[in-house]
Amino acid sequence: MPKPQATLFDAVRARLPLFDDLPDGVVERLAAGGYGRGLLTASVRARLRKAGFADQAMLALASPADLMAVRKIGPLRVEAIRDHLLGELARLVPGARADHDREATDLRRLDRLRAQPGARFGRAGETCADLASRSCDALRAELEIPAADFDRLVASLALALQPHRAPVLAPEDETAHAADATRTHAELLRERDREWDEAAPSADAPEHDAEKWNPVFRNHHASTER
Repeated sequence: MPKPQATLFDAVRARLPLFDDLPDGVVERLAAGGYGRGLLTASVRARLRKAGFADQAMLALASPADLMAVRKIGPLRVEAIRDHLLGELARLVPGARADHDREATDLRRLDRLRAQPGARFGRAGETCADLASRSCDALRAELEIPAADFDRLVASLALALQPHRAPVLAPEDETAHAADATRTHAELLRERDREWDEAAPSADAPEHDAEKWNPVFRNHHASTER
């Protein structure tokens, strides 16, 4: 069976956060939970932390492209991270699993694209959702544009769908205090991860065995083999 062609929406989605439209206060609660329990393996968590993803909040607001820029993180692990975070959201917010799974998130984004006329991209009579449903290869051939221009089209649609977040900046006179607090928070998270790793049944198992033990990774892996 031939592999489905990637659409423009697929390319745009890869640049958008794993989750958006989260209720007030949820991002802060995700951050307070560190990485939670059972997120992949200790070595993968270490790579994520080294790349700047200090907690679950940063993972939830990262795009698949951001995460796959980290060594050893591919599409399967991105989906495992998404499933793990969805479980945490469901624990924190009633109804979050239905409201923030991949299908519901995609539907909200497509609704936003339907509200935007395609004329801004030279597609009079169409919406941006119509444009996004086209395959990348067919659209590039039709528009006769180089890869760099197509990349700008993807970036423009992704920007239109980005949730608006006010930047949180520490005042200049509090910068040192904020840095100290960040370091202390990171040390506490690392200590908690070590405690959870020691309590986990597979703490001393090889990395590939630990991934099989993780129920999110195991279920996803099994579904791909069927």
